[in-house]
Amino acid sequence: MNKDILKTIKKKKIVSRYIYMFISLLISAILYNILILPSKIVTGGVNGISIITNYLYKFDPSVVIFLISVSLLIISFIFLGVEKTSASIIATFLYPLLVEITSWLKNYVSIDTTDLLVVSIFIGLIGGLANGLMNKAGFSNGGLPIISRILYHKFKISISKSTLIINLIVVAVGSIFFGTTMLMYAFIILYINSFVMDKVILGVSNNKAFYIITDEHETIKEYITEELKHTVTVFNTKGGFKNKSQKVLLTVVPSREYFKVTEGIKEIDSNSFFVASDAYEVKGAK
Repeated sequence: MNKDILKTIKKKKIVSRYIYMFISLLISAILYNILILPSKIVTGGVNGISIITNYLYKFDPSVVIFLISVSLLIISFIFLGVEKTSASIIATFLYPLLVEITSWLKNYVSIDTTDLLVVSIFIGLIGGLANGLMNKAGFSNGGLPIISRILYHKFKISISKSTLIINLIVVAVGSIFFGTTMLMYAFIILYINSFVMDKVILGVSNNKAFYIITDEHETIKEYITEELKHTVTVFNTKGGFKNKSQKVLLTVVPSREYFKVTEGIKEIDSNSFFVASDAYEVKGAK
């Protein structure tokens, strides 16, 4: 049943998803050729390895990216199987090709890379946009993250932790050849990249979700429904510490009304407990 659902999801908007993937890879390739390679900022991944090998041995970056990516793809087929590897196949072959095709741009697009802080911010922003589009389309860049997925599959090692460690190793090696200052710029890029990627995937939160535990649940529910004109869902729960039955209120409100909700809750019951979080996609009753 679950596999049928996944197959249906993968078939949805297939043309637009492939367009997103192509745009993502094209942006990444252009960014690599006109900013990342010239600035020699190693931020991890296969790109980072290609920068190091180009500096040491003058190897063609697109060839290095292709050879490493294909090798990792084969390893993924062996350890993870076809189904879990399929999302990486196209990017593995298309990305190095686009890097080669767009390599001529660096001869015609001259960007001053002396201000590495500005360069780092721009790389982080555009790189995050490209990665976000790729993930939102349901595809994978392949590359070194394949190792993380294998480690999780075989040893249940956290993907996020192993990916971080692998990238840190590549960044650390890069700092040996390009200096520790480049290491600091690499961290700036990685942070901005991650932040922007999340925003592209999830979108900008225009709503806040509130979970409220209070002894004045009827009064707070009335305040939210009558005064603020928003719906409230009531859950019957049991506390884990005192094993006491209690009610939890759930409401989703526009971010601009955050102040009204928080201050209203405090005014009605100063001893109440509530959690507010971003709600990125809200559908249903208003």
